[in-house]
Amino acid sequence: MAAKGFIKLLEIAERSKQQGLGLLGQGGDAWTGVGFMLSGQLFLTPIGEVAEILKVPRYTMIPGVAGWMKGLANVRGRLLPIMDLLAFVNKRSGQQGHKRRVLVIDHEDVFSGLIVDDVLGMQHFPASDFRQSSVGVFPEMAPFVRGSFVRDGRVWHVLLMSRLIEDPRFLKASAA
Repeated sequence: MAAKGFIKLLEIAERSKQQGLGLLGQGGDAWTGVGFMLSGQLFLTPIGEVAEILKVPRYTMIPGVAGWMKGLANVRGRLLPIMDLLAFVNKRSGQQGHKRRVLVIDHEDVFSGLIVDDVLGMQHFPASDFRQSSVGVFPEMAPFVRGSFVRDGRVWHVLLMSRLIEDPRFLKASAA
């Protein structure tokens, strides 16, 4: 039964990709994403880009990799690379370890766990509230952000994991 749900998530992700990233927020009545925090800022990622959310699992460190590559964890018999998203963009988390979570990305040939400060669950926004711009996001995350929503005066930046995992720096975790 879980496999059917996972396959459905993959289908949603593929449809989103085929429709084009610029169409985020156009059409339909609502937009749903997974909300999370990084360095005090609010982010969303499309629901189809997150396969699972975990507490930070125990992992084995790997010598000779970039500092943001924390190690490998065994998650239900599958090796999951654990990466600190803030460290990837040269920032530090002020969040205590027990609040931090892992967003599992399983997209094309990339299976990775990204540590974020906190996960805020499913967030729903009227699709008509989507803005193509995202003012105030810290510059290191800007290449991966595609627009925003505003709720109660707070900006929720839409971070596309599909853009992040296609970045050559992300794909090369070995220490230089």
